[in-house]
Amino acid sequence: MKGVAKMAPGAGHVEYAERPEAVAGPGEVVIDLLAAGICGTDLHIEAGEYPSVPPVTMGHEFCGVVSELGEAVDSAWAGARVTSETFYSTCGQCRWCRAGRPSICPFRASVGTHVDGAFAPRIRMPVTNLHRLPDALSDHAAAICEPLACVCNSLSDPAAIDAGDEVLVTGPGAIGLLAAQVARVNGGRVHVRGTPADEARLALARRLGFETSTTGEPYAGDAPDVVVECSGAGPAIATALETVTRGGTIVQMGLRGAPVTVPFDEICFKELRVRSGFASNPTAWRRTMQLLADDAIELEPLVTDAAELADFRRVFDRSRAADGVKFVLVP
Repeated sequence: MKGVAKMAPGAGHVEYAERPEAVAGPGEVVIDLLAAGICGTDLHIEAGEYPSVPPVTMGHEFCGVVSELGEAVDSAWAGARVTSETFYSTCGQCRWCRAGRPSICPFRASVGTHVDGAFAPRIRMPVTNLHRLPDALSDHAAAICEPLACVCNSLSDPAAIDAGDEVLVTGPGAIGLLAAQVARVNGGRVHVRGTPADEARLALARRLGFETSTTGEPYAGDAPDVVVECSGAGPAIATALETVTRGGTIVQMGLRGAPVTVPFDEICFKELRVRSGFASNPTAWRRTMQLLADDAIELEPLVTDAAELADFRRVFDRSRAADGVKFVLVP
């Protein structure tokens, strides 16, 4: 089968190429993929800024239908429409795995970076990773369950936002708009901020019910109790430190892919709490699936465009240019 793969280390080397066929081992399934989301991490992999083990098929946000069962897999999974947690394997023995935090297992192997991922017609996954999808959720929307799980991991385990908190979200991309929605569900009064170039994304934020502003105008709201930084841009990280109230919290979710210079002393002067989240954990996935079952989060409006695998460069370029919110590949 053919897929979109990182074929060699360094910048570039992403091709639509022949890839090994997916075969289910014991405790595994093969999933016929229906849609796969393009993540900022995929762009960092293409640029050589995020570690991967080429040659490897990229993609870790996806949904599909279980088409093959490995040995010892319950037959009830056959034909199920599912999404999946993205760690193909972890050691299961380190203190982080034993604490329910496989996202920071030093031996984790993830699909799309270490093991062949979802930018292909089929993928193999451990059955323990699977989650059944609500019928009402479209395939394209279901492909972006994984970033919602990442947001839940960062904001809800433990809770970063108390009811009534003023919350500023910087960076109105997919992660930012998901974070704004989760923050609202958690009781926050949420404001979304971006650059003038983000106007289309900010317009979507307003359609989702949020107040917005741009970096071209002063921030006029109350000093936020919590800033959720989702852009990874140096100026936005600096703004988070300068804007958050004394004793407040910064949740850093955006990845820069390079060093940044920020007014780090503000952490001490204001006695700030700075926290983050990397990928997702089982508790976050349970929260995610319950939010979707409750119809508490809108995923569909975030999907801007879809393309066939062979047309990946067009939607990679649009994603890199922030020409929309979320793009998916359809095998």
